Amino acid sequence: MAKKDKKSSERSTINVKNIKYLGGFLLSKMARGGAKQLRTNAEEVNKLNVFPVPDGDTGDNMRMTIESGIAAIENMDSDDLAEVMKALSHGMLLGARGNSGVILSQFFAGMAKGLESSEKADPVTFGHALELGVQQAYSSVMTPTEGTILTVAREAVEYAVARLTPKSTIRTLFADLVKEMHESLDRTPEILSVLKEAGVVDSGGAGLLYIMDGFNRVLNGEEIADDGVKYELVKQSAPTTFAFDENSEMTYGYCTELLVQLQRSKTDIENFDIDALRSFLVSIGDSVVAFKTESIVKLHVHTFTPEKVIEYCRKYGEFLTVKIENMSVQHTELGENAPDANTAAQKEENIPPAKRYGIVAVSNGPGIENLFLELGVDVIVHGGQTQNPSTNDFLEAFEKISAEHIFVFPNNGNIFMAAQQAGDLYGKAEIHVLPSKNIGTGYVAVSAANYDNPDVDAVIAEMNEAMQRVTAGYVSPSIRDADMNGVHINSGDTIGIINKEIVVSDADKMTATCKLASMLLDLPEKFMLTVFCGEDSAEDEKEKLTQYLGEKYPDAEVYFIDGGQEIYPYIFVAE
Repeated sequence: MAKKDKKSSERSTINVKNIKYLGGFLLSKMARGGAKQLRTNAEEVNKLNVFPVPDGDTGDNMRMTIESGIAAIENMDSDDLAEVMKALSHGMLLGARGNSGVILSQFFAGMAKGLESSEKADPVTFGHALELGVQQAYSSVMTPTEGTILTVAREAVEYAVARLTPKSTIRTLFADLVKEMHESLDRTPEILSVLKEAGVVDSGGAGLLYIMDGFNRVLNGEEIADDGVKYELVKQSAPTTFAFDENSEMTYGYCTELLVQLQRSKTDIENFDIDALRSFLVSIGDSVVAFKTESIVKLHVHTFTPEKVIEYCRKYGEFLTVKIENMSVQHTELGENAPDANTAAQKEENIPPAKRYGIVAVSNGPGIENLFLELGVDVIVHGGQTQNPSTNDFLEAFEKISAEHIFVFPNNGNIFMAAQQAGDLYGKAEIHVLPSKNIGTGYVAVSAANYDNPDVDAVIAEMNEAMQRVTAGYVSPSIRDADMNGVHINSGDTIGIINKEIVVSDADKMTATCKLASMLLDLPEKFMLTVFCGEDSAEDEKEKLTQYLGEKYPDAEVYFIDGGQEIYPYIFVAE
């Protein structure tokens, strides 16, 4: 029997009863079970929304995150646990969407670190990997909030690991894990008051429970039926096979990227000469990008002598990350589609120097997208509420910009972490993710900045200051009855939201809309109102709103923009 056929046979006849060691084949099967279980229940997770508005997307975000991992292992034929977990984790990292998706990808990244030397794992080893997963998930969040997916993961892992004995199996470990996840999830409203007020449990915790429940079902012998879903593989730059062999010629050099922590024992950090470093890199290579942020230097260069780059930088600090890729391998893999050496060199010479600043903005709605482009945004990442872009979407956007510094405007609190994760992974420019939590703050910040100022910190400070002057409000239909923030809401009402609080609810759409606009213009020092009209706004509604504001606030400056956004018929930006 051929080697692949033998492995396929082994994979299909895995005996899960009392299994003591977890290998790559079984992990692959468990991961598919987890993805299937979440897919089946994704809409239920979406509905666990604190606000009674139709923008719940946690289930979809987490589903697409784990499915990106499944796509990465789809064609693997390995029983090496470390190898499979690494591929699964990397796929999830690139495909992560929304804050819960990013936290989920970090949880699996921590597990992958814990298993990086394990061809197979016993319950104790896997339990330790789960603990590292929790640690990394917590560290990925600037200010961890209890009563969320983090709590559900931590409490379940602590419980399951504490119950390990010499008689434990992988099955008993996961049984304990899932049991405590159920109980921890049920406790989340007692920890986080906003969940209790809304009458829901944490949606991210629920998504994690469904995934681990799918893992557990596979361990208990349940066959997860093929649902016919074709998982899309997120593009990865690293080659999987090498056409560069002992007879190949080195033609294109090495793509070299370093992250260097400057050391006070080696250099004067405040006066470190970044221009001298750039000059050195230009002398030994091309496609040079180098910049310094506080005590860390990032650099990128194409060179035949990466060892010289390492030697030079070692004089001033120590390496946080080192990435060296053989570009001749990439060229060989392109085959007939690859340019010849002369053409490649010509193109390299004609590449203009990187500009100082580039801008990426997330936007939903053709009108808003056009507005951002007119304001100087280089690349639009399509997305918003219910359509959160992935980490890889941001990486692809960054690749389209040749700049030393790239400013990123997520324009949604649930997109911030994916943008930040992409920034951490990207090495060819310094990525600055601005805390724009809505279209309004992003719009004002992009408009306010002076991009002719070479001082990047001053530009960022200017944008942050502009965002502080903005208050945004949203108009949305309600999808369920609720009592929040002292406001009674009936399903089908139109509600108004300011700063994550529902401030008005009314059965009449325009009554609620006008009340919300008044609340914003009545705030201290607010006299300018920009109104982004969504795809669900109507001309007669705009006329009513215009008349109302003109009569009540004759001195206010009111601007209407046809944004075309989904979910919210009107978004107000008060300045």
